Amino acid sequence: MPNERLRDALLQRGLAVEEVARATRVDPKTVERWITQGRTPYARHRHAIAGMVQESENYLWPNAVTPGRKAEISGSELIDFYPHRHSVPNDIWTRLIEHSKKHIEILLYSGMFLTDDPSLVKRLKGKADSGVKIRILLGDPTSREVARRSEEEGIGKTTLAAKVRNALAFYRPLSEVSGVQIKCHSTTLYNSIYRFDDEMLVNTHVYGFMAGHAPLIHLRRLAGGDLFETYSESFESVWQTAKNPKW
Repeated sequence: MPNERLRDALLQRGLAVEEVARATRVDPKTVERWITQGRTPYARHRHAIAGMVQESENYLWPNAVTPGRKAEISGSELIDFYPHRHSVPNDIWTRLIEHSKKHIEILLYSGMFLTDDPSLVKRLKGKADSGVKIRILLGDPTSREVARRSEEEGIGKTTLAAKVRNALAFYRPLSEVSGVQIKCHSTTLYNSIYRFDDEMLVNTHVYGFMAGHAPLIHLRRLAGGDLFETYSESFESVWQTAKNPKW
C-alpha cells in the first residue's frame, strides 16, 4: 500500500525523490519503494526524512514504532499538568506565541480569556507577517453543540453563543491577513487545543465546569510519540468539517 502521508509531505515541501535519496544516502529506487509500496525505512532514514519534511515519524510511519515503545515516548511528551487552565502562568502563553516560527493552531468555542489581551491580534498579525501559519477554529454560534455546552456549563443556553460572537468580532481584523485562516466548527468539543509549533496546551472539558476550571496538559512533540500526534490529528479532523464564518 502506498504511503500517501509521505508522498504528500514531500510534495508539500517540493522535495524530489532524488533529493531524499541524496540526504539518506540510498538509491532513488529505494525511496520510490518507501513511497509507492509503503516500505518502512530504517530508523536513521525515518529520522532524516521527518526532519526534511517537518513532520513526526509517527505521523509518516504509524506502525514503525512498537506499541510499548510508543507508550514510553508518549509519556515523555508530557511536560506539565495543571489542575485548572486558569492556573497556567501567563508567561507560558506569551512564550509559546512569541517563539512560534511555523504554526499556531487554536481549537475552542470562544476562548474569551485570550481576548482579554488587547495586544493579541497585533501579535498574531506580526507572527503571520513573519511567516507563521495561523489557523483558528471557533465554535459556530448558531450550532446546537454550542448551545448544549452553554447549558452544561450552567450559564444559560445563549450565553456561550454570545461569547463566540464576541470572539469572532475580536479576531475579524485578522480575516484579511495573509497566513491567517479562521473557521467555525459545530463539533462536540472534548478538548480545546492550542498548538505552537512542537508544543501544545490541551484544555480538557469536564461536564458541569467552565473550561477555565478544567485541567490542562502541556505537551512537547517527540519523534515516535503518539500523544501529541493524537491531538494534532483531532484538530485536522475538525478543520476539515469547519466552515468560513459569517462575518
